[in-house]
Amino acid sequence: MTHSPDPSLRSIRACLEGAVPGMTATCAADGTPNVAYLSQVFYVDEGHVALSFQFFNKTRQNILANPCANVLVTDPVTARYYRLHLRYLRTETTGALFERMKAQLAGIASHEGMAEVFALKGSDIYAVERVEALPGEGLPPAPPRADLLGALRLCSQRLARCNGLDELLQALLASLREHFAIQHAMVLMLDAPAGQLYTVASCGYPHSGVGSEIRLGQGVIGVAAREATPVRIGHVTHAALYSHTLRSNLGTDGATPGPDIPYPGLAHPHSQLAVPLVSSGRTLGVLFVESQLDLQFRYPEEDALMTLAGQLAVAIDLLQRPDEPSETASPVVATAPPQGQPLRVRHFAANGSVFVNDAYLIKGVAGAILYKLLREHAASGRTEFSNRELRLDRSLGLPEVADNLEARLLLLQRRLQESQLGIRLEKAGRGRVRLGLDAPVRLEWIA
Repeated sequence: MTHSPDPSLRSIRACLEGAVPGMTATCAADGTPNVAYLSQVFYVDEGHVALSFQFFNKTRQNILANPCANVLVTDPVTARYYRLHLRYLRTETTGALFERMKAQLAGIASHEGMAEVFALKGSDIYAVERVEALPGEGLPPAPPRADLLGALRLCSQRLARCNGLDELLQALLASLREHFAIQHAMVLMLDAPAGQLYTVASCGYPHSGVGSEIRLGQGVIGVAAREATPVRIGHVTHAALYSHTLRSNLGTDGATPGPDIPYPGLAHPHSQLAVPLVSSGRTLGVLFVESQLDLQFRYPEEDALMTLAGQLAVAIDLLQRPDEPSETASPVVATAPPQGQPLRVRHFAANGSVFVNDAYLIKGVAGAILYKLLREHAASGRTEFSNRELRLDRSLGLPEVADNLEARLLLLQRRLQESQLGIRLEKAGRGRVRLGLDAPVRLEWIA
């Protein structure tokens, strides 16, 4: 009889999704065995797994005395059993792997109704010395839910044809819907000096949420950006750290006027995946997808979207490179002044907040950019401006490295479109923008 080769760890990743609890067997120094259930067996790479360290129990004591363990895992579809022969290496209590496990454990805990019990103390890293398939017929494997490789190819080809940031983001969201059957998604860019991510594009929500902000390290999106690692939850979670309900309308106060733009996420997400956008070792932002169904984003979807995010990040980086040094500022071209009731525009210097006729519009660098354009227009009648002159204006607060100017201009353009306040911002050629006004503007600068 021919002996079947041992399966690879990668080939049984479906067993490590947390749908069926694993079991671990360890021995004390005197040889006394102990068997216990595991909350989490986490795939690290083709030669390592991580087990959740939650309690200083008998399993933990045994491992510290005798670093060998066997773990039994189950394929939730085929009901096939596999035994992992492991050797303990170390425990991690910080970093990307720990944060990924912590987020996933929060989802498992909420799913099992044990959010108060499941608290991760550390990620125990084990070398996988052998994967053993146990005897048994099992059930036939489920057909793949989507042709992920084909979808990735189609999406990649579509992105490669894009020439502008807005076109690129819209092509991405359309491809996620058409080729990956992902209905709810958003792209957020990182403002590293401010420690914030801001939404620049979204699909599938009642409102776009363009301009909504998430702090670095907040929720699955903030953790993915801070640790530059994918963060995935397969079940609904009520854990405060990972719940998507991140923002609230705070009203105004004397220091930082203006309510926050509402975050656009699902009210009751059951699956979430945030993947970082990394180019040349720098995190530019996050691609975030979610669903109202459990276990919609598994390891294959994570692999595909991480690959897609890499291409997206490089494309964004290329499109946001500073203009060529030969580019000059736009000439002063005076136009006929707009007519009608003046628009009252207030700019709060404390945080860059801009209000138009008492309606909150935007804040931060985007708000400072808009006020500069309006001030220049009021002084000279100019309507066209170059990206290069904006980059050279130190008063705007653009960081010297990775200023994301194009993303900020796109954010401002979208907010103006959605708000319909009588102010427009449009592209006027490569590296140029055009300001449009439906009425005169009365400017107020408030220190």
